[in-house]
Amino acid sequence: MNQVNALEKRVGVKLFERTNHGVELTEAGRSIYQDARQIIAASDAAIERARHIAGVERLVIRIGTSILRPCKRLIDLWAKADNGEQPFQIKIVPFEDDPASMSAMLKSLGSEIDCFISPCDSVAWKKSYSIHPIGTCKCCIAVSRRHRLAKKDRLTWADMAGETLMLIKRGESPVLDRMRDEIEASHPEIHMIDLPNFYDMEVFNACEQQGCLMGVPDTWTDVHPSVATIPMEWEYEMPFGIVYAQKPSKAFSKFISLI
Repeated sequence: MNQVNALEKRVGVKLFERTNHGVELTEAGRSIYQDARQIIAASDAAIERARHIAGVERLVIRIGTSILRPCKRLIDLWAKADNGEQPFQIKIVPFEDDPASMSAMLKSLGSEIDCFISPCDSVAWKKSYSIHPIGTCKCCIAVSRRHRLAKKDRLTWADMAGETLMLIKRGESPVLDRMRDEIEASHPEIHMIDLPNFYDMEVFNACEQQGCLMGVPDTWTDVHPSVATIPMEWEYEMPFGIVYAQKPSKAFSKFISLI
């Protein structure tokens, strides 16, 4: 709080709105944030150009990370691939999972962020970005810990009868589209409602507050303290991998080949 107050005093404008729900940027704050990102990127580029001119090569790989898309699994893979002699410096770049932040982060792939790791069954992502698969994640059901199903170790179709299931809207994920097809054909007693194409913590809040079920990958187990993630009897799995620009830098191409 002291740092925030000192920053606002230094620039002479109010940068943050403080509410009972947390802290948000003002319009002035968002302006400074966007400009600061460009300034930092320009500074990094200037330093790298100077190093290149001086013949000092240091390859910086910028890995994005968030609550729902943590970078640890990629870092673990790199630890196995790196023999200590590779000319790479890993830089972790945090981002938010809300739709606006995700859209901005995706647009910055290849310029401000080199990659991130995530469930990656998105039709739009496959068209616009490169994806290096490293495994799969099982589709599970998330429920409020107060829900009647929360104590179960595994769910069946019968358990879900009469419940409302929150799923990514049709056309965004081939795996979830197949799941929708099965529910519509064989389990019409399950009501489905559409989610936006990006999950964030507000979606988990809605799941908990409304008492709905929600389809999630098992990689998101325990991301929300009031939501339990339970395996389901189905065999639906989603690809999981590294998402990066279609035309990555030479440094990142070398990095991904080592991975």
